[in-house]
Amino acid sequence: MFEDRQKNEVDALLASDAEFRDLYRHHKDLDRKVHDAEIGILPMDSIALSSMKREKLRTKDRLTELWDRHQALH
Repeated sequence: MFEDRQKNEVDALLASDAEFRDLYRHHKDLDRKVHDAEIGILPMDSIALSSMKREKLRTKDRLTELWDRHQALH
């Protein structure tokens, strides 16, 4: 996530905003778990996987809000 952004801008936000940093790490963790579940490495039923995907989307939405707010200030 945010790979298409300027790395130095992402790094600055990660360093300066604890909520963004925590959500960014959480999103990366969810992304890895969803991927592992989809390829069969992480056993998970479809309900749990769907729930994890929804949480990942909510996290991405919040990260995008924080990113947009940061960009508006700079």
